[in-house]
Amino acid sequence: MAKTHNGHVNLLDPNSTEKMENKPEVKKVKNYINGSWVESSGKETVDVINPANGTIIAKCPLSTEKDINDAVNAAKQAFVSWRQTPVEDRIQVFFKLKMLLEKNLEEIAKICTTENGKTLVEARGDVRRGIQMVEVACSMPTLLMGKGLEDIASGIDCYAIRRPMGVFSAITPFNFPPMVPFWFWPFAIASGNTFILKPSERVPLSQVRIFELIEEAGMPKGVMNLVNGSKEVVNALCNHPDIKGISFVGSTPVAKHVYETATKTGKRVQALGGAKNFMVVLPDAIMDSAVKTVFESCTGCAGQRCLAGSVILGVGDDTYSKLEAGIVKIAKQVKVGDGLDPDTNIGPVISKEAKEKVKALIQSAKDEGATILVDGREYKENPDGYFLGPTVIAGITKNMKIAKEEVFGPVVCLAKTKSLDEAIEWLNSSEYGNTTSLFTTSGAAARKFCYEVDPSMIGINIGVPAPMAFFSFGGSKASFFGDIKAHGQASADFYTDTKVGIYRWVKDSSIW
Repeated sequence: MAKTHNGHVNLLDPNSTEKMENKPEVKKVKNYINGSWVESSGKETVDVINPANGTIIAKCPLSTEKDINDAVNAAKQAFVSWRQTPVEDRIQVFFKLKMLLEKNLEEIAKICTTENGKTLVEARGDVRRGIQMVEVACSMPTLLMGKGLEDIASGIDCYAIRRPMGVFSAITPFNFPPMVPFWFWPFAIASGNTFILKPSERVPLSQVRIFELIEEAGMPKGVMNLVNGSKEVVNALCNHPDIKGISFVGSTPVAKHVYETATKTGKRVQALGGAKNFMVVLPDAIMDSAVKTVFESCTGCAGQRCLAGSVILGVGDDTYSKLEAGIVKIAKQVKVGDGLDPDTNIGPVISKEAKEKVKALIQSAKDEGATILVDGREYKENPDGYFLGPTVIAGITKNMKIAKEEVFGPVVCLAKTKSLDEAIEWLNSSEYGNTTSLFTTSGAAARKFCYEVDPSMIGINIGVPAPMAFFSFGGSKASFFGDIKAHGQASADFYTDTKVGIYRWVKDSSIW
């Protein structure tokens, strides 16, 4: 079986799935600390499973507090010299890394599909978005620039500069294995900090390959560290006195836990939580385009993304009827299957538990009076994988469980409102505030929508309003805990402390 240079299983070996299935022992993932691949001190592991066929493809260690201490010590020592490295020299690593990521994009995408289940097209987009973060991090010399003003008072000047703070960390989710870590660490490292990443224990393999490329790009020892694990690692990161800040992406309950735990120890925190994203379609929308876009938003990546559409609000009877007919038609045509199959439109969800949770939410909608027009629970073609076909549910009302909770599966919920005002009132009543979208050709309606809705990321005729790397990213309400959001200029704010110096130079007449 083909392997990478550090001994990890190469998932691109065409015979690897069959061989690993018959092999009694599967390779254990290692941590990356102080420039070396090392075994975790933890003895327990979690199976990494290909959700398309249920095959165990690796074992992820459940690291311990000792592993975190080792990583923090390495990062703390590396910070001394890394901080003193000119920013122009720091970003040279990122120029090299971008080229390596471009060269290995297809390989990383296939690893992502194998461990996560999303289609290869979606996985390529996952990696591409990560590369865009690296590109923006290359502009850190501009993003880090301070301010200055002479003569704020007679003979007194004032200057503000941004200064790195030390060791930062990120805890990232399963749904975008390559991309989400890139939301954070390139900006932190380019700012002069050092970093510890804890990826989801369900999908550690994309980061293994990416860290190999980080090493190849010439990142100094200790600047970037990778520690795999679960709850113990999360709590160790939140409580460690030498970690200055934490970034998190995941469910709202865990986001709240991370925020509350980490801020008690004085850390900066940006914790991105769950979502319930509403999409509103007006009668003047370009209906064919709107139907395709909202369907893809709800079902792309098997619905497992925090910006996925969830409840589609058709304004007026005629609009609703067209939406329902169009979405049902598409739902019956899509192909569900292994993401490596180029004909697949929707891959599996991440686990058996995730599949059962989605099925239970679908059933709750039926029990509460909704009508299931297309039932994805009836998909039977691959019993070994964690597949669900697209589900379309009509007659959703505001108080239904499925109208309030995040589904994280390929489910389209359809509801009708009498007006745009009613639609805005409904979406603003949600405890979440991540994204929302409006489909219309009316500039006045679009302005009203943007002006009145609560969510922080807004789309007009856009199904997944994900900001580019040079804009800020993050929701509101129960979708975000913290003060400074991710990406772009906001990252420069989060990963640095602003130092203000006020200077008076007294004239020495003997010299002057």
